[in-house]
Amino acid sequence: MEKIKMVDIYVVSAFSKNKAGLVFDRPDLNSIQKMAIAKELGYAETAFITKSSLADFRLEYFTPTEEVPLCGHATIGTFAFLNLMNELSKSEYTIETKSGVLSMRVGSDGMVFMEQNAPTFFNVLSLNSFTDCLDTNSIDDKLPIQIVSTGLKDILLPIKSSKELQQLDPNFSVMTELSKEQNVIGVHAFALEDIKNNITAICRNFAPLYNINEESATGTSNCALACYLFKYVEKKSQYIFEQGYNLNNPSKIVVDLTTHDDIIDAVFVGGYGYLVEKKSVSI
Repeated sequence: MEKIKMVDIYVVSAFSKNKAGLVFDRPDLNSIQKMAIAKELGYAETAFITKSSLADFRLEYFTPTEEVPLCGHATIGTFAFLNLMNELSKSEYTIETKSGVLSMRVGSDGMVFMEQNAPTFFNVLSLNSFTDCLDTNSIDDKLPIQIVSTGLKDILLPIKSSKELQQLDPNFSVMTELSKEQNVIGVHAFALEDIKNNITAICRNFAPLYNINEESATGTSNCALACYLFKYVEKKSQYIFEQGYNLNNPSKIVVDLTTHDDIIDAVFVGGYGYLVEKKSVSI
C-alpha cells in the first residue's frame, strides 16, 4: 500500500474572492493524487506548479472531476502568491500549460496579466439549441451564439439585459448534455445592456459538465468574450467584465487586446490575486 502523503495547500484568490487551490513544487504527485486533492478542496480549480524545461514554470489544473488545460483565476492567484513569497524577480515570465507556453506579466502594482492563445471562432449555434435549457426569450438574437476559444472552448450566449441575465435559471442536466455535444467547457452568458461605470458587460458562467454549476470569475471565458465583442460589437484595446453577482461574490476581470488591422495579435487577462490561507491534506 502506498504511504499516505501530507500535502501543503495554499488557498489563493483572484479577481475578487474567487478561490482556487495551489500546490507548490510537488513533482512527486501523480494525476490520481492531484485529482484527489482537487476533490478534497472542492474549489472550481486547483493549480499545481512545478519546474519546467520549456518555460519558467509548469502549471496543471484540476477540477474536482477532470483535468483542464487552463484556468485564468488559478493562474492569477498563483502568480500573486509567488510575488508575495518573493519568488519573482522580473516582470515577465512564461508558463507551460496544456494550452501551450504562455506569457505572464506582473505589474509594479501587483496586478497580474496572463497571456491567452489568439482567438479561434467555431460554429454558431441556433436559438433552438437552448430551447430545453433556459428561457430563450431572454437571448439577444441580434448577436450570434458562438463557440469561441482563447485556450478553452465556451459557448458565448448574449442576453438582452442584465436583469434577464440575473434571472436565468438553467436546466443544468440539459446544459451538461449540450456541453458534451458541442465539446465545450460550458456556457458564458453575458449582457451588454444596463451597464454602468465603464464596465463592458455583466457575465455569468455555467460549467455543469465539470460539476461547476456557476463560477464567480472565469478569466479564459472573458478573454473569449473580449475577442467576440471585438469582432461583432466594438473594437477596443481593453474590456472590463463583472461576474459573480448571483453568487454574492462579485469579481472584476480586465482583458487587454493587442491588435493590428482589425486582427487580434495577443490576448491578456488581468486582475489582482491574494493569499487566503494555508492548509494541509493527506492523500
